[in-house]
Amino acid sequence: MARSAWSVVAAAVLALGVPGPAAAAAPAWEPTTASQLSAAVVAAHTPRALGYARTNLRRPGQPEPAGITVADTGIPAYTLAPAFVRDGTGPAAVLRYVAVVARTPDGRTSTIEAAPSTAGRPDSGWRVDSVLSGDDETRLARQLHPGTVLLNEPQINGWYELGATGVRLLRASLPQSALGALVSLADYQHQVHDRYADKQVAAHPAAAPAAGSTLARWWPAGAAAVMVVAAAAAMIARRRHRGRNSLG
Repeated sequence: MARSAWSVVAAAVLALGVPGPAAAAAPAWEPTTASQLSAAVVAAHTPRALGYARTNLRRPGQPEPAGITVADTGIPAYTLAPAFVRDGTGPAAVLRYVAVVARTPDGRTSTIEAAPSTAGRPDSGWRVDSVLSGDDETRLARQLHPGTVLLNEPQINGWYELGATGVRLLRASLPQSALGALVSLADYQHQVHDRYADKQVAAHPAAAPAAGSTLARWWPAGAAAVMVVAAAAAMIARRRHRGRNSLG
């Protein structure tokens, strides 16, 4: 009798198109709310953030620029979640920072990085520890489709469009897949697992990592030399491509 009752319920669930408990899956990322974005933008307007922006926008032999305008909107930039890389559990990405553009009257741009005080935790408050030249995140975000977010894979300086079912590579210094090709989340998880899972430390440090260093905690002191060289090459390529100067 119990089996018959369960069969009726299961049939009803299938007929209505409602997923059962086992069908539930973790979202690809934890959405950044409007209030969190607003708080990040407020952090980008603080004197500390403006000071970093002025220093970044300074040119040799010239005074610090005056009249810097900071945008009233920001672009959430996500990075790979360690658990997703390790075993495919949880969301694929966590928030790394919110990119807020600062501009000078002559058209120069910098991107203020407003990061969660605790990595990946927008509810922990916001801080600005770095400003990078250019407006890469804003330009890349123009390629995103509705319902997707910007995902960064730092080791290859890769930027992806992350959707509910997969990723699409937008740009990379060390491309691991074809630009513009959709890769399912399952296939992408296999790729990043092969690239990074054995470089993760066994236990997460108790202290929160510095802004933008979510992936840094994966690398133990004794990481294989070839991966260190690869990471260094990616960083050099990133600096040459983006022409950015990090502060803080």
